[in-house]
Formats: sequence, structure tokens, C-alpha cells
Amino acid sequence: MKPIHFIVGTMLGSSEYVADHLATLVPDGVEVNQHLATDLNDFDLKVPQTWIICTSTHGAGDFPDNIQNFIDQLAIQTDLKHIDYAVCALGDTNYDTFCQAGNTVDQMMRDRGAIALVDPLNIDVSTGEIPEDLAETWFVQWKDKLEG
Repeated sequence: MKPIHFIVGTMLGSSEYVADHLATLVPDGVEVNQHLATDLNDFDLKVPQTWIICTSTHGAGDFPDNIQNFIDQLAIQTDLKHIDYAVCALGDTNYDTFCQAGNTVDQMMRDRGAIALVDPLNIDVSTGEIPEDLAETWFVQWKDKLEG
């Protein structure tokens, strides 16, 4: 089975908490890695793998500081055909740029040939619902795709 990499973009920790929780739901026997300061050079892009990108949006649709280097590297990457991925985005609907970072990274991945396992999940943190619970509901609906 392909290794799973949780790539986290966070300013205040919410996306990290979501990634931590989702990692506990991965089927037994699957290699799981979590990345808070992600460097694209740490990945062998010729090896099939799954990326679950959990990121918040801050500012005017910007990425959190800890994932910006990865995004800059991704912008010049042209071939991610061996990567399956899913995006879990956190944002606040009180802003025009609700989940913009997640939407941007989803499009970047698609444009580079990565295979989306599922549509992105956009979590509105202003509702008072627990983001980990919303992410879990989303994840369990498609986690069987990780078996392949």
C-alpha cells in the first residue's frame, strides 16, 4: 500500500489537529508521515504515494508560513502523476477568501497531473463545529480508496 503523507499548513494549530486526528483513522499497516515544515525535495516523486493536504487560509487568501516554501516549490514542479491526494481546507466564511489556500493547492495539484481521490473539504471554522469531527466524516466516506 502507498505511504500517506499529511502535509500541514497552519498558523494557529487547527489544521495540525485535523491532520493528527485523520492520521489515527488510516488503516493499520499503512505508513503514515506528517509534515509541518514540508520540503518537496524530501519526496521521491517517482514513487506512488498519497498526500493529504490539510491547510488553513490566512490573510487575503494566503498560505500559512510553514507551508509557503512547499507551495513555492510546487509551483515550479511539472509532474506529480504518481501522487494521489486529498485536500482538507479550513477557513472562515466571514472572509471573501474562504478556504482559498485549499482551493489553490487543489488546482495546483490537478494542473501537475496528481490524481484527486475526492473533492476538497472546506471547513468553516466560524460555525462552532469541531473541525476534526467534520474531517472525520469526510475521510471515512472515502478512506477505502487508500487500500489501492
